[in-house]
Amino acid sequence: MFELFQLRCFVTLAEELHFGRAAARLFMTQPPLSRQIQLLEHALSVKLLERTSRSVRLTAAGQVFYRDAQSILRHAEQAAVLASRIEKGEAGRVTVGFTAVAGYDLLPRVISAAQQALPHIDIVLKEQVSREQLDGLSSGAIDIGFVRPLVNDKAIEQRLLMRDPLVLALHAGHRMARKKAVRPEDLQDEPFIMYAPHEGKYFYDLVVGLFAASRIQTRHVQHIGQTHTILGLVRGGVGLAIVPASAMNLPFRDVVFKPVWQSDIFAELNLAWRAEHNNPAVDTMTAFVLSRFQNHALDRHKNDNPQLHQLI
Repeated sequence: MFELFQLRCFVTLAEELHFGRAAARLFMTQPPLSRQIQLLEHALSVKLLERTSRSVRLTAAGQVFYRDAQSILRHAEQAAVLASRIEKGEAGRVTVGFTAVAGYDLLPRVISAAQQALPHIDIVLKEQVSREQLDGLSSGAIDIGFVRPLVNDKAIEQRLLMRDPLVLALHAGHRMARKKAVRPEDLQDEPFIMYAPHEGKYFYDLVVGLFAASRIQTRHVQHIGQTHTILGLVRGGVGLAIVPASAMNLPFRDVVFKPVWQSDIFAELNLAWRAEHNNPAVDTMTAFVLSRFQNHALDRHKNDNPQLHQLI
């Protein structure tokens, strides 16, 4: 079987058609070069070159093999470069889980920036609730997650990425739609569309805690897992809802948003990944996201959304 060095010797000689010039390019003398060509021809059982005292030219077989040898060398070089990039975390594949709410604003900005800054990393997206993401991180089904802080698992690294304020969503025709500020007592006995206690546990606990702290009673007319469905029901006049401010990016007509009366309550979003893994691209991706978006997501969101800027 031939070696890559023999192919490199042959390709250089085929380009120069002169042993002296080819040997000089390869930083060797003519006798070792001639020996490598002989070994290659012997391995192939094919004559590649016609040699005379005055000239060197390719045989018909040599012309065909020259093109294939070039291709083999290119692939070998590309493989070496790719292996080096993967080892350094500059290339590879990263599977990213995200919640639906993260997909409204933050995730598109993260992925767009990553595609430009890390063009050799292939990003695969999977929309999942936080609980599914944590299971996926543990099993290796996903590499990185945009999750709500549900559990503290030493096997999972988590960093706070953004804090999203809560807002009250109501139909534009509701009696409170034109009020500048809504007080807790204004919501007494109002029909509310709540997050489901299982599918939307994180937001369910936040909203229930907010109501309990304010000592108000509301009527829970529906329990829904996804924010976009909740806003659709608000638009239909089914009831009011409390949702994260990033949901204001959804294009629902006839839905208006008001700040909640408690300004220190936020929905937190963490970046999560396995503490022990063997994918260098994960380290590159997490470092990129944290350096570019940690603690900046909310400020950017406020500046890009005049309506939210007025609310907060």
